[in-house]
Amino acid sequence: MKYFTFYIILATAGFSIAAFQNTTLMARYQFNAYMIHHRNQWYRFVSHAFLHADWSHLIINMLVLYFFGLNVENSLRFFFDGYSTILFLLLYFGGIVAASATTYFKHKDDYSYNSVGASGAVSALLFSSVVFDPWNKIYLYGIIGLPGIAWALIYVGYSYYMGKKQNDNINHDAHLWGGVFGLVFTLIIDFEITDRFFKLLSNPQF
Repeated sequence: MKYFTFYIILATAGFSIAAFQNTTLMARYQFNAYMIHHRNQWYRFVSHAFLHADWSHLIINMLVLYFFGLNVENSLRFFFDGYSTILFLLLYFGGIVAASATTYFKHKDDYSYNSVGASGAVSALLFSSVVFDPWNKIYLYGIIGLPGIAWALIYVGYSYYMGKKQNDNINHDAHLWGGVFGLVFTLIIDFEITDRFFKLLSNPQF
């Protein structure tokens, strides 16, 4: 069974590690709203998601992507089978763009603002996974087991805290918008999923 989650992890890790040692590569493909708006470098809307600020940023995002990406792919296959891959890719890349949209309008005339990371797309997958099964326990490092909805809230809290610090090259504020996109996208693709989500949410299982 083919999982696109693995391909995305390999591509992201390879590109990020290459950019760690190559400042020109990082500068050319990171998110810079000024360069998008004034130089029409629209590819930066997507390319920045395959770059990361450092090893810890890369590892955290790829771990979250691994756990939640596989869950979402399996859930989409269950509900949509024939076109689940298309939906997964729309969800992932849509999360990238949605997470950066507000940042683009906010910083389109600010040449000095840059950001990198797949956090917007990862947030979209995380919240999509919560829609499919909010109480499903996911074990981080095989040890810490919490329901998916709890991980989602922790991730948002972490992103909010780091966004307030603003001491790195990561667009933490965009995490929330990626999550909102993933939540809405998953709820609107099929009424059965929406109805199932609210029924599960009203019946907590620990």
